[in-house]
Amino acid sequence: MTPKGDNFESGDFKDRINPAALAGLGRDLKKVWPGFPEEEFMIRATAGLGELELKARVIHVADALALTLPEDFPEAAAILSQAPDSPDFDGWVVYAVDDYVARYGIDYPEVSLPLMALLTSRWSCEFAVRPFIEAHPKLTFEFFDRWIESDDEHLRRLVSEGSRPRLPWGAQLKGLVKDPSPTIALLDRLVDDPAIYVRKSVANHLNDIAKDHPELAIETGRRWIAEGGEAERRAWIVNHGMRSLIKAGNPAALALVGYDHDAEVEIAYFKVAPEAITIGEAVTIEFTLTAPDSTPVMVDYRIHHAGANGVRAPKVFKLKSATLEPGTGTTFIRDHRIREVTVRRIYPGPHLIEVQVNGRVLAAATVEVAAAG
Repeated sequence: MTPKGDNFESGDFKDRINPAALAGLGRDLKKVWPGFPEEEFMIRATAGLGELELKARVIHVADALALTLPEDFPEAAAILSQAPDSPDFDGWVVYAVDDYVARYGIDYPEVSLPLMALLTSRWSCEFAVRPFIEAHPKLTFEFFDRWIESDDEHLRRLVSEGSRPRLPWGAQLKGLVKDPSPTIALLDRLVDDPAIYVRKSVANHLNDIAKDHPELAIETGRRWIAEGGEAERRAWIVNHGMRSLIKAGNPAALALVGYDHDAEVEIAYFKVAPEAITIGEAVTIEFTLTAPDSTPVMVDYRIHHAGANGVRAPKVFKLKSATLEPGTGTTFIRDHRIREVTVRRIYPGPHLIEVQVNGRVLAAATVEVAAAG
C-alpha cells in the first residue's frame, strides 16, 4: 500500500505522481462532479511539479485540489467519497487526496474520518489519520474501535499503522511515544488478525513501542505468547516486534524468542579481509563458532562506520539463526560492501566490525576505508 525501505524519497516513487496520473484523477473527479474545473486543476497541479520531491509533490497536488474543489470541506468530502467507486482511482495520486483530507479537513473530524475509511483501501491513510489522533484523540479512537471490527483488512491495518508512535516518514505521535498504553489495547484485538498485512503492522507497532518502553514491549510480547491464541502467528509477531531489542542484545527480548544471552559460545576462528578498502568495495567476514551443547544462536555483525566527527554508533546487520552442535564448529561467511545508501553517508577512516552472538560481541576487527578515486 505504501512503499517500504530506504528509498521512499527516490525518483522512482516521486515520478509516479506525474501529469498522466493527475489527468486520471481529474477525470475521476469530473465524473462524480461535473462542475469540477478539470483544466484549471491540471494547470495548478502540474505547475513546477518536475522540480519537486515526493512529499512536496503530494502537498502541491493537495493544494491544487483545495483550490478547485468546493471551499466548503463537507461538500468537497461528499465529492471525494464517490471517487473510490472508479477502478482508476488508485495509486500514488490518492496519497495527495489523503493529504488534502488531513490538512483541509482537520476541523471536520466527523466528516474526514469516515472519508478516510473509504480512501484507505486505495492508498493507506496511515499518514493522514495522525493529525486527528493528536487533535481529536477521543473521537479518533472511537472510530478505531469500530474499524477493528471491519471486514476490510485495509481499515483494520489503518488502526495499527496509523497509530504507530514512530511511523517511518510520518510525524511522531509524541503523546503515544510517552504513553503507548492506549494503542496496546488496540493491538491486543489485532494480534490474531487473519491478514498478514495487518499482523505485520502489529509487529512493527510493537517494535516502535520497544524503542521507548522496552520493558512494556517485552511484557506485552510475553503476555501474547502466554495467552495462546494463534500461537504460530503470535510467535512471529513477537519475534519481529522484538527485532530492535534483539539487535541491541537485550537479554530478556532474546530469551523471549528462544536465545540465551549467556550461552556458552566461543569463537574459534575470525578474520575480516582485506584490512583496507576504498568506499564501495567489499570486505569478507568469516568466523567459526563452537559450543559444548546444542545451542540455538542468533548471529549478527555490527559495523561502527566512521563519521564526520569520530566513529558512529553501530549498525547491526542480520546474518543467520542456527543451532550449534557440540563437538563441531559452524562457519559463517558474509561479504559486505561498504557503500553509501540513501540514509547513510560513508566517510573515510577506520570502520570497526564486530561479531555478535545472542546479543554478545565475541570478536572485532578494524578495516581502514579510504575515499574512492
